[in-house]
Order: sequence, then C-alpha cells, then structure tokens
Amino acid sequence: MRAIMRPWCAAVVLAALPLAAAPAQAREVVSFETPGYSAGTIVVRTTERRLYLVLGNGQAIRYPVGVGRAGKQWAGVSRIDGKYLNPAWAPPPEVKHDKPSLPDVVPGGSSHNPMGVAALTLAGGEYAIHGTNQPSSIGGYVSYGCIRMYNQDISDLYGRVRVGTAVVVTR
Repeated sequence: MRAIMRPWCAAVVLAALPLAAAPAQAREVVSFETPGYSAGTIVVRTTERRLYLVLGNGQAIRYPVGVGRAGKQWAGVSRIDGKYLNPAWAPPPEVKHDKPSLPDVVPGGSSHNPMGVAALTLAGGEYAIHGTNQPSSIGGYVSYGCIRMYNQDISDLYGRVRVGTAVVVTR
C-alpha cells in the first residue's frame, strides 16, 4: 500500500506545469565551518533558503530550497522518520480550507502532486523535505512550512541520508 503524505507545507498547484531543468549549479560542495554539527546532519538555514548536508572536514553539500512563507516558518530540531518515492499527497485541513477545490488525494507521480519525486518526512508528522512540480518556487518563501527542493536535488539527498538523520532548521 502506498503512503499518502499529508504534510502541512505542500504547495497548492493544480495546473499542469512544465518541469524546468534546475540550474547547472543547483547543488555544490562548499566550505561549512559551523561547529556543533556532525557529518550526516541536515542543516536548513531559512533566511538563506539553503539546505546543507554536512560532510565533515569543514565541508557540506549546499542545495537551494524553498521554505515556509510568512507566518508558516518554523525552527527547531527533528529527525527524518520516513523516506518515500513518488508519494501520494492528501491536502491537510489548513490547505484544504485555503483551497477547498483541491481533490482529497493527489496520486504519486502526478504532475499535479506538490510533493515531487520524493519526500523525507520529519518526526512529528507536519513537515517534510520534498521535491516539487513547481521548480520556479525554489529560492522563495513559498510553502506551509516544508522544505522544497528541485526534484533532482531531493533525489540526490534521498540517496545520501537514512531514517534517523538529524535535521536542524534555523531562521
């Protein structure tokens, strides 16, 4: 049985959108000298609209992301509690209230599914790090609190992390 994702953050996009390619430098290895984060930790810097996967030895992979819009941002520490490929999505009550015309479930793999090609759910059930069917939203304040990535970047991150990976979100 396929899991149905219900994170609060998913974008509300139902028009068929062409999938634009991510810029050539969508992700890159960068210097990351912030002490206190061990290799394997995911650090999201909301104000930068960047996600870092700490590699250790002063380096991290930096990915551009879309983050929570005004009033929907959060900060804290969590862990990845699930990994899903092509997840189905059910709009949470807050999203359904804002957009009552949304279907109750959007199938995984659909061009209308705001979760993109993969999702990493965070402990607590409200938020996820996921792909998008709206690549132009990357770099913006766009979600209900989730961290949105280019589909090719969430696929890359998905292969590098496991359930239990620490996630730190800062403002």
